[in-house]
Amino acid sequence: MLKDITLGQYYPVNSVIHRLDPRVKLLGTLVYIICLFVADHVAGFIFMTAVLAAVILLSKVPFSYMVRGLKAIVMLLVIAAAFNLFLTPGEAAVTLWKISITWAGIRSALLMVFRMTYLIIGTSIMTLTTTPNQLTDGLEKSLGVLNLVHVPVHEIAMMMSIALRFIPILIEETDKIMKAQMARGADFEKKGLVNKAKAMVPLLVPLFVSAFRRANDLALAMEARCYHGGAGRTKMKPLHYQKRDAVAYILLAVVMIVSIAIAVVW
Repeated sequence: MLKDITLGQYYPVNSVIHRLDPRVKLLGTLVYIICLFVADHVAGFIFMTAVLAAVILLSKVPFSYMVRGLKAIVMLLVIAAAFNLFLTPGEAAVTLWKISITWAGIRSALLMVFRMTYLIIGTSIMTLTTTPNQLTDGLEKSLGVLNLVHVPVHEIAMMMSIALRFIPILIEETDKIMKAQMARGADFEKKGLVNKAKAMVPLLVPLFVSAFRRANDLALAMEARCYHGGAGRTKMKPLHYQKRDAVAYILLAVVMIVSIAIAVVW
């Protein structure tokens, strides 16, 4: 289960998407999310499916690797779909005792499942094709105008970068602790909510201790290197737009226009 979490993990491969400027990918993810929620018809989802498939092919990241990230939210999807299915008012399609499933509920549940699935897969492309350092630089450059109103953009970008970098480290640490506890007789497959909660205590305590120790070591290392924020700091690899980035911006504009047009027409 832990190995199925792909958030924050970088998949190294040489592709057009990997070589794009991180600012393009950040804006592209935002445009994708907007278009995904604008889509409210079969035609809109067919178009977004085609866009997502094209980006996945260009990224050269195996589709099976992206789908692995969905396993962690299957239960959340089921619960959310059930709420939409049974609690949405409208014309009844099926009635079981006092519970009615409406046509509006079926539509709402399907829309929610499709949107959540596409959202997880689409946004994971950004982290799979962009290193944490590139994400930090891209976010800081994109939000640089907020420095004029004294928003600590560099510090916010740094916190996000550290959080993303620590996700795979903590997953690996959790896996090691689980194996060590299982070798000592711990049972993480107990049935019942209370038993599962009790079984997690031997895992969570050392995990939190390890996380705080790593955070303290990182803080000491940053302080030893005289880190005092982003003021006056230079970049080892400054960001520069290339021709492919201009083409990507044009394609993003086309996707946005087509998505809105489909929503308006249908």
